[in-house]
Amino acid sequence: MAESEQQDEEREVLLSIYDGDTAFKQISPTVYQYKYGSDGDPKSFLLELSWGKTYPTEKPTVNMNTFYNKHIVEAVKNRVCQHILDEAEQCLGEAMTYTLFESVRENLAEITANQPDTIVDNSTPEFITEEQEEIVTKKQVVKKEHLSKSQKRKQWDRVDGKGERPRGWDWVDIVKHLSQTGPKEESSLPVS
Repeated sequence: MAESEQQDEEREVLLSIYDGDTAFKQISPTVYQYKYGSDGDPKSFLLELSWGKTYPTEKPTVNMNTFYNKHIVEAVKNRVCQHILDEAEQCLGEAMTYTLFESVRENLAEITANQPDTIVDNSTPEFITEEQEEIVTKKQVVKKEHLSKSQKRKQWDRVDGKGERPRGWDWVDIVKHLSQTGPKEESSLPVS
């Protein structure tokens, strides 16, 4: 049987086995993902397998660098990849995607043993400079100003029920303004 026929047959089998399983996802006809664990669990991860042109006579490509896996430590990612590649070596020439997904599920505790029980954010630097620390503390120090009852009442009187100032609050009273500034003095020019 040709590789394309084997891939078509395996695709149908995978879709029928994982029908209704929310952890399984077909990205394309040759790319499949399976999520182990639940959201928020520090040991949950997403495994992605991609078939090559000559699959199943060649091993699938393993991708552990998805955004969902940003909290997984590198040692666990490498452990998952090595486990998949070791299992795939034994299954060359036959449909193996289901076998690989299930093998990881069976050995999940052993594979994720090096993963910490708290989520690790790999995007933050391991060291923080004094300037960065100062910026963080300044952001935390900002406190909201507390107003007295009379200050709140005065503020409330300045706005309408929607929290907006009344129309014309910033208009200048022209008559009042001119009375304060006085008439424009005319320069004394000699009358001829």
